[in-house]
Amino acid sequence: MIVPPGSRIGIVGGGQLGRMLAMAAARLGYRSYIYAPEASGPAGDVTAGWTQGSYDDSVALADFAASVDVVTYEFENVPVAPLRMLSQRLHPNLAALEVAQDRLTEKDFVARLGLRPAPYRAVDDLAGLRAAIAELGAPAILKTRRFGYDGKGQARLQSADDAEAAWEAIGGRPAVLEGFIRFDREFSVIAVRGHDGGFATWDVPDNVHENGILATSTVPAGALIAAQAAEAIEMTRAVADALDYVGVLTVEYFATAAGPVFNEMAPRVHNSGHWTIEGAVTCQFENHVRAICGLPLGSTARAAPRVEMRNLIGTQADDWAAILADPTAHLHLYGKGDPRPGRKMGHVTRLLGE
Repeated sequence: MIVPPGSRIGIVGGGQLGRMLAMAAARLGYRSYIYAPEASGPAGDVTAGWTQGSYDDSVALADFAASVDVVTYEFENVPVAPLRMLSQRLHPNLAALEVAQDRLTEKDFVARLGLRPAPYRAVDDLAGLRAAIAELGAPAILKTRRFGYDGKGQARLQSADDAEAAWEAIGGRPAVLEGFIRFDREFSVIAVRGHDGGFATWDVPDNVHENGILATSTVPAGALIAAQAAEAIEMTRAVADALDYVGVLTVEYFATAAGPVFNEMAPRVHNSGHWTIEGAVTCQFENHVRAICGLPLGSTARAAPRVEMRNLIGTQADDWAAILADPTAHLHLYGKGDPRPGRKMGHVTRLLGE
């Protein structure tokens, strides 16, 4: 299937990822249209149209899909059922969405493929949590099965005595308890797969998190991650092939003494791949558009000796003047109004020498 330049791309979700997808699509001659429950958002500044509608309104979604040539989504926390009637023109497919939006389903899926997730147990109630702690021990992390990102929907347990508080902290929802993993670094594999099965990855970035939110992504990564990158890439390819995936797929890993341990996957473009906008020959956003439209994939080669992407959280974006004065810096602001604590307001990428 080829969706030629000049066609209309529908994007479910109107946040900053939709914004950057639309900007990349425009460079290839596509017009992008947003479907989202909000009246406006960061993507609205750079798109040709915005349809306001609920994510569970199957009629409105069908009407939206009929007005465009191909549909993608910018985040995975959208109901699957209303999207089923769009499946012939939706990429990535519903299988990827169903796996990624439920942590238990995701871990079971990758375990069947032979990947190494952290030890885990399903938790449905407080008694189940106590039983899981008895099996896995503590410290451990309790995570809701659905709707968790940037540290949300998680609670850390230092001992079995923390069970009740942790259960209350996540709202008493179905969850997964993850056993504690000793790791030295965190990294991600950002991959792209086309309709024909063609597969490519960018350099594997070293990711640093602060307060559960990605702070920096840097390439090339250090020796520990570099030594585990090839295995992690093959693991990621196994996931993509098993899902018959089309588009950009991101899988996060822990670098451990035993090799890469699967953390989580995102069936979309990803914050840890923002460095590719200036730092690679073809960025993750353009290659996602190329993939879903059936175009040849672009080169993922790095465009500078060293690249660092830093998120601008909350009022950090107010330093825009100093950032613009830095000749190595490329500033991206997302057009959000309120710089709340923990809110991603933009990012800055620096192209550096050796």
